[in-house]
Amino acid sequence: MLPGPTPGTPATRTGSRGFAVVDVEATGRSPWRHRMVEVAVVLLDERLRPEGEFATLLDPLGPVGPTHVHRIRQCDVEGAPRFREIAPRLLELLAGRVLVGHHVSCDHAFLDREFARIGVPLPPVPLLCTMRLARAHLPQARGLGLAACVEAADLGWYPAHTALGDARVTAELLRHCLGAPSCPPDDWTGPLREAARLPWPRIGRARSRPSGAGVPLLRREAPYGPWLPGSQAPEVVLTHSGAMGSTA
Repeated sequence: MLPGPTPGTPATRTGSRGFAVVDVEATGRSPWRHRMVEVAVVLLDERLRPEGEFATLLDPLGPVGPTHVHRIRQCDVEGAPRFREIAPRLLELLAGRVLVGHHVSCDHAFLDREFARIGVPLPPVPLLCTMRLARAHLPQARGLGLAACVEAADLGWYPAHTALGDARVTAELLRHCLGAPSCPPDDWTGPLREAARLPWPRIGRARSRPSGAGVPLLRREAPYGPWLPGSQAPEVVLTHSGAMGSTA
């Protein structure tokens, strides 16, 4: 698996290139009617080496939705940042990178809609879907869901339906598929070049914290396996992962 999480939020370099592996948990299935309640980004460079991580729960300004799926309770998002507060940082993390996800069109649709709500149009960022890669380069998978693909690639247990857990294992699945002999380099070098050329918007920090303190991040964490068959998976815990910097 990838190395452990980088404390805080990663520093991005001007003109960063590579991959941004994204996963979101939401209050429902519709990007137009529902809101993001958790987001995670795992950064990889052009050679698929880890560069950093970002993850936080979000205040959806309403009910959190299907707790039985994402295991996020209403009390968990108390004090969590709103999307507008983390939007400037997300733009910095995504800029110049290929957006990767398992069924990435879904994650992209939620991101696109959340940015649209605050008046920020996203550029036509290149997408790379590990579900499609698995269909072509992981024929032994019993299905195309993330869990089935992870099992077929022998990547071990992971904390499913946590944004950071899904993003981390999707990054590993990306490395597995792109390293397959059946995967030509053009499948991913082309999107890298395209992403590097795109201009990205920038927005100022949110002013929603009257104290002027940094925006707090609430991060769900769970250790990785592999675990013995039949053993109980460790509990996912909620941690305060510091602040994102001062508001302007």
